[in-house]
Amino acid sequence: MILTSASSLMLASCATPVADPAISPQEAQVAESQHEAVVAEFGGALGGSLGAYVEQIGDAVAVRSATPNAAAAYRFTTLNAPVENAFAVPGGRIYVTRELLGLMEDEAELAFVLGHEVGHIAADHSQARQARAQRNSILGVLGAIAGSVIGGDAGLGNLLAQGAQQYATLNTLSYSRDQEYESDTLGVGYMTAAGYDPLAAASMLSSLGRSSALEARIQGNSGRSTPEWARTHPLSENRTARAIELAQQTGRAGTGTRDRDEFLSRIEGLYVDDDPKQGIVDGRTFTHPDLRLQFQVPTGFQMQNGTRAVTISGQSGQALFSTAQFNGNLDTYIGNVIRGIVGQQAQVSIPQPRSTTINGLPAAYTTTRVNTQNGAVDLSVMAYRFANDRAYHFATLTPAGQGLGPFSSMVGSLRPISAQEASAIRPRVIDVVTVQSGDSIQSLASRMAYRDYQVERFLVLNSMDSNSRLTPGQKVKLVVYGQR
Repeated sequence: MILTSASSLMLASCATPVADPAISPQEAQVAESQHEAVVAEFGGALGGSLGAYVEQIGDAVAVRSATPNAAAAYRFTTLNAPVENAFAVPGGRIYVTRELLGLMEDEAELAFVLGHEVGHIAADHSQARQARAQRNSILGVLGAIAGSVIGGDAGLGNLLAQGAQQYATLNTLSYSRDQEYESDTLGVGYMTAAGYDPLAAASMLSSLGRSSALEARIQGNSGRSTPEWARTHPLSENRTARAIELAQQTGRAGTGTRDRDEFLSRIEGLYVDDDPKQGIVDGRTFTHPDLRLQFQVPTGFQMQNGTRAVTISGQSGQALFSTAQFNGNLDTYIGNVIRGIVGQQAQVSIPQPRSTTINGLPAAYTTTRVNTQNGAVDLSVMAYRFANDRAYHFATLTPAGQGLGPFSSMVGSLRPISAQEASAIRPRVIDVVTVQSGDSIQSLASRMAYRDYQVERFLVLNSMDSNSRLTPGQKVKLVVYGQR
């Protein structure tokens, strides 16, 4: 939406905007058609009381927009995803992940995030992103890898391909600075009109910035990727400072609802990081207790755990770990995976796979050259046969001539794990505790279910700094090991 000068002045004062467009039936239909695939790609939806709570807060801010029949036009879904992210689909579908909920301090911060996403739809920011998506040719290749190599019937394969492409687009593209500023302004206006403290916008942005900075530090020792909200919604100190100014302009800064106790009660026991049912990322190691397997990514590569696959990326290549239909023949399996990636109609020569054994597992691999709009790349597939007569594989993309090179250590690290190792895998969960006399930041942080950066993680999780003081009776969040 292009704002007139009058509209711009009105938004600057955080008045409720009146220029929001209606959501067309066509946009709503597209959003609904994508919904199932998006939910599947992000680990499923969290319903129950938490899902209803998020929907309730979303409706409270959405109706403050000028979108006609906003309560029905916008739909809010909580995703079982281990990434800090929230995003909007033009037809009125808005998604927030459980990982981002775990970072929040109160209901007002949730109201801002949901209001911000409503703002992206109301301001019609999707058109510019879609135009850039069409120019980003690598997404087509990655979307094909993420979608086509998965087994199952044709309908499921098509559904996952759609979800993977949607996920790849959201995961790669970012909004412009002006779009972020506009959505911040709209979000602050919506939440203020709904009775929330507008300063929650600044505290949420600050927490996201600190979380992003901490993850950047941790990346030197782990394969974790940068929080997705920080990539799809570029953060800066300027945004936080601007959010404070917006709050002050409302005349209500520091007043209004925060509802911290209610919010904390809602996220008690919430999973943090990976759901063991989808496998666990721990540093550079991926372990799936149900599939009874484990592998390590090379130093410097980032790992993203999805519902259907694990994606690995770095400067020297990209890879995906997944499974497909298996008839007992690894050579046939590899050929089917490659044809699924490049397309059944593509003319590609598939060299005869070479057989080998890796950590006691029968394995086979081959590399083929694929021409893309950005030049030739090597597509390699390494497949493994497990004792349960299932097969798993890595599909890798590297510059032409490198083959499996950058991923040699990774493909050689896949191994079965014992029942004892599998049973030792437990989820990390939010535990809301009351500060007792004698508690300190260090003593509470020592209870965090991490081997490193315990104090830093505790401070970011609770929007504190090293100079913060704890008060008996105060509630804080910990991340501890839960039960499966």
